[in-house]
Amino acid sequence: MPPARKARVGKRRRASSDKGDEDETASSAKERVGRKRKAAASAETGANKESSESPGSPQHCRWLMKSEPESRFDNGVDMKFGIEDLKALPNQTDCWDGVRNYQARNFMRQMKEGELAFFYHSNCKEPGIAGIMKIVKEAYVDHTQFDKKDVHYDATSKPDNPKWSMVDVQYQRMLKRFVPLAELKKYHLQHRAKGGPLKDMALFTRARLSVQALTTEEFDFVLSLEDKEPL
Repeated sequence: MPPARKARVGKRRRASSDKGDEDETASSAKERVGRKRKAAASAETGANKESSESPGSPQHCRWLMKSEPESRFDNGVDMKFGIEDLKALPNQTDCWDGVRNYQARNFMRQMKEGELAFFYHSNCKEPGIAGIMKIVKEAYVDHTQFDKKDVHYDATSKPDNPKWSMVDVQYQRMLKRFVPLAELKKYHLQHRAKGGPLKDMALFTRARLSVQALTTEEFDFVLSLEDKEPL
């Protein structure tokens, strides 16, 4: 597991995202995702098709995880953590810490090693999907919850009964082209009206979550867009 670093703790700090991740149109200045941080307080892809969801529920083995690619300071800590930051790390691997939303946390606890996730840039001038990463370590205790100097410190969480988890992710590749939120929203509206893979996509039905589950159909459709001209 990568050593704890303040930059990352603050950076990925997704956490704040959980509290109020807001996916809006490209013109929206406030899409609140949480720092990469990874987790974002709020509260989806790969070879492994297993799912830990209950029987009868959609099979989620693909994911979308939000992080902020532009500088934003929280208590003096820059929350910036874009896909290029992940790509530049040793082994292109990092922990996705700072998630402080129960549903987002639960999604991470369902993740299996080898599954893929879209790296989504949020809270920036043009939010959208930038690339793909892989889950390389399944959920374990998020150390930032116990660090009083970390922006995601949680005084109510105890070492003998930790509330928050994180996973390790590894950069896989950039998409052939950046797929913006505005374009995805157009497909969502089309599919909602006439049927299609994105009609119930969490990015629009549960926009505040910084960690979201995707069905295989949703993931594959979005991935196919990299080979198409922008809508």
